Amino acid sequence: MKKILRSNCYIKSCLTLFAFLCLSTMQAQSPKGKLFIIGGGDRSDELMTQLLNLSELKKNDYIVVLPMSSGEPVESFTYFKSQLQNLTPNPIIMMNYDKTMVNNKVLNDSLQNAKLIFISGGDQTRFMNVVKNTPVYTAIHKAYENGSTIAGTSAGAAVMCEHMITGNQKLQTKYSETFDNIRYNNLETTVGLGLIKNVIIDQHFMKRSRYNRLLSALVEFPDHIGIGIDESTALIVRNKEIEIAGESEVVVVKKPKGITKSQKENLVSIKSLEMAIYTEGQKFKIK
Repeated sequence: MKKILRSNCYIKSCLTLFAFLCLSTMQAQSPKGKLFIIGGGDRSDELMTQLLNLSELKKNDYIVVLPMSSGEPVESFTYFKSQLQNLTPNPIIMMNYDKTMVNNKVLNDSLQNAKLIFISGGDQTRFMNVVKNTPVYTAIHKAYENGSTIAGTSAGAAVMCEHMITGNQKLQTKYSETFDNIRYNNLETTVGLGLIKNVIIDQHFMKRSRYNRLLSALVEFPDHIGIGIDESTALIVRNKEIEIAGESEVVVVKKPKGITKSQKENLVSIKSLEMAIYTEGQKFKIK
């Protein structure tokens, strides 16, 4: 009898230890930082104040702007700085990386220690061509894991995903701001920063009627959540919870069922899916 009791106690102890280790691992994998993902367009002082409050900047903290998405990086930085310097006394620094700078340890350490990192608009592919598979990518992730806020607008929103929409169509050579149909194997995606998982983000969403593009993304990644962010509007991401900020709306589509692909011009049908529209202050969960 005593042997049985000792055996049961040993099993319970092992199970308790296993549960503790699993919980500790899950907690270790959860980043301490937040994301502030803007759908492009004008950024009101109120929206930027929400970003600053989220970042919890202390006296000695500083802000880093990464303008590599932009074709005019200095102008992009200047515009951002002119707005924020009226809202915060904290230093605002530009780090306009190119391929010759990505291994600079001093710069990367400074990037990693920034309390707020802001990624400008422009061309998301241009940004990732500089950052992908470099210490800059690692520094951004470490900053996020350690408690920094990572923010971005337009192209800077697209790069947040692991599967990043480039904006190009595989079946059409001419670029268009939106898609005029929903076809499979048409959406071009590439590797993004992967700061937010199991999510596809599209920006300027209502303004540029990008429903077809987001639905095309859901056909290619049916297990993901498609999120369309309108201009002057942002997602505040705290681990698995998203809150809406700003002036317009966010469209969320997920769980497509009955996807059928036709050989005729790559057309596709979806029997059903879930769709929701959120406005400022509302929240929802992601996987």
